[in-house]
Amino acid sequence: MKKAMFYEAAADNKVVCGLCNHHCRIKDGSRGICGVRENQGGRLYSLVYGKLVSENSDPVEKKPLFHFQPGSRSYSISTVGCNFRCLHCQNFQISQYPRMHDGDIFGTNRTPASVIEAADRASCQSISYTYVEPTVFYEFAYDCAVLARKKGLKNIFVSNGYMSPEVTRHLSKVLDGINIDIKAFTSDFYTKVCKAKLQPVLDNVRLMHELGVWVEVTTLIIPGHNDSTDELQEIARFIKSVNASIPWHVTAFYPTYKMTDRPPTPVSTLRKAREIGLKEGLRFVYEGNIPGEGGENTYCPACGMELISRFGFSILHNRIQDGRCSDCGEQIKGVWT
Repeated sequence: MKKAMFYEAAADNKVVCGLCNHHCRIKDGSRGICGVRENQGGRLYSLVYGKLVSENSDPVEKKPLFHFQPGSRSYSISTVGCNFRCLHCQNFQISQYPRMHDGDIFGTNRTPASVIEAADRASCQSISYTYVEPTVFYEFAYDCAVLARKKGLKNIFVSNGYMSPEVTRHLSKVLDGINIDIKAFTSDFYTKVCKAKLQPVLDNVRLMHELGVWVEVTTLIIPGHNDSTDELQEIARFIKSVNASIPWHVTAFYPTYKMTDRPPTPVSTLRKAREIGLKEGLRFVYEGNIPGEGGENTYCPACGMELISRFGFSILHNRIQDGRCSDCGEQIKGVWT
């Protein structure tokens, strides 16, 4: 166990967790919504510090991050637990593990130093905190991030964007890149499908960008849930209001977990979403989860030249030079090697 960060003591040995926008009020002996932070005698503890259930060397494109050290490897880590309860979670076996196993916590004990050493052995250029919402293992993620920075590695969050503003500001000091899901653009979707709220997510997209963290956004498009033209337009307009150069990944849904009543997303829907994003003024919109369709390549928004050619998570060609189009010299925003 590790004493938790970002909480306040309350009456009757209760605590108020300030880690995310649920702001759980937790009784003595109980846990927050995430299932991995427990009040013990009026003190809040992380039950997953260093207890990793997944460690992998991934292409950074898998996060997905397309404008962040393309072609590099990222050492990806996760514990169990999550502060969302998404009905379509592809990693529900670990995100919902405590809830599904009477509060049980499992994982292999690791230290921040061992994570950094493993990343170095795997020739990774970054550490990714991912697979579940990494905010729930914040204490370990932060300690890893501090050490990674000292060793010259970048830090990446793959997130639902539900951390509190205080945590966002604290994290931004050691975070280099983040992919935030905007899962839909209605409060109803967030309430029914994720057991959360939309507005804190939008606020964090804007705040992360303002704090200088490289931001990319992903929307998993679910037929009949968030695939209307109006809703896709609203998402695109919001992203543009933050910055038109933020990449938007529109990705294909496949039936899973508690949402098996919906069909996979047609390629035509992804194509429509990409066209909507570009028409609304976004400079970079990518189709995901269906490789080889052409919507995963990076094009210069000024001259149209194909700058990065991709197939799935593989880079076939990269024609960006010093952060600019090699043909017309247009600046292409991102974190380039």
